Amino acid sequence: MIGKGIMKKAFTKLKRKKHEKVAPSRITNETIAEHREKILAGGKKFKYPHQYVRHKLVINAIIIAAVSLVVLTIIAWWQLYVVQNTSEFMYRMTRVLPVPVASVEGEQMRYSDYLMRYRSQELWLSGTGRMNLDGKEGDRQLSYVKRSVLDGLIADTYAAKRAKELNITVSDNDIQKIIDQKRATATGTISQEVYNASIKDTLGYSPDEYRHILKQSLLRQRVAYSLDKKADALQKEINAKILADPAVSLKALADGYAGKESTIVYGASGIMVPKTNQDGGLSQLAVSLKDNEISKSFRSTTGDGYYFVRRIEKNDRQVSYEYVVVNLTEFSKDVAKLKKDNKVQEFISIKEVKQEQEKG
Repeated sequence: MIGKGIMKKAFTKLKRKKHEKVAPSRITNETIAEHREKILAGGKKFKYPHQYVRHKLVINAIIIAAVSLVVLTIIAWWQLYVVQNTSEFMYRMTRVLPVPVASVEGEQMRYSDYLMRYRSQELWLSGTGRMNLDGKEGDRQLSYVKRSVLDGLIADTYAAKRAKELNITVSDNDIQKIIDQKRATATGTISQEVYNASIKDTLGYSPDEYRHILKQSLLRQRVAYSLDKKADALQKEINAKILADPAVSLKALADGYAGKESTIVYGASGIMVPKTNQDGGLSQLAVSLKDNEISKSFRSTTGDGYYFVRRIEKNDRQVSYEYVVVNLTEFSKDVAKLKKDNKVQEFISIKEVKQEQEKG
């Protein structure tokens, strides 16, 4: 029985081979189609497994990329909003990614603007030796700088918003005039290239960054003057008094407005200062006057108020003067009210160190 079964299997196998087509050994015009079918049939067993592996690789790559993006986002958020990393890398990153540091009435402030200002202040204070960055004292001073920078950015953001409502603008020529004034020194006017290099070394600003800062500052000044109707009325009143009595004492004039909420203050240069002294334009104005002559109302380039300047003395390089200033207050009150009404949202936590800074 076993032998018979073996013989039957051998016979069946031999019969199958006879029915199988034998591929021609030579490729001719008649046999090329058969060869092509054989090659394609052989390749099919490799096609679908590779397709499956490729699809799996694509899916895995997408998953890895998504997880990496989430991880990087968490790390970036932690570095910016928890650690408050102020490095050059984080500054460059926030210039590309417009993440906010705070908002004023829904108007978001870019983190890059905050880092640009803070890094400049840190560079200037450390470069001039005015700040010791080591230990608790350094941390305290840096916190004060952060608070000051953020408050300034909040004010500029509010000013930009009000400027749109009041149709107040700042042109490139306006900015260049400010730069040209700052380029003037006691020994002459320095070139734009030298001035740019100086700004980069002392403040860390590129020319475009510096012009951006000046534009924000000038826009805030114009908005502050436009909003303060009370200061405008007072400066007109004082101007009329000076016209009526050009020899009036500025100190006596200021004392006449003395009171708990007075915005009018008397001051003086004290000593002879350079004609190009960086004091908001007061020295340059004094130079243009005669001794004991009082100027008309003058808007300081620092944007803090209306000035009336009397020249005391002048020589070839220096000048001394006294003044009365009508301080602007309405803009600061508006910003304070926004904070009180919770219309200012800060996305980083900065402790108040004002009292400690004053003690130090």
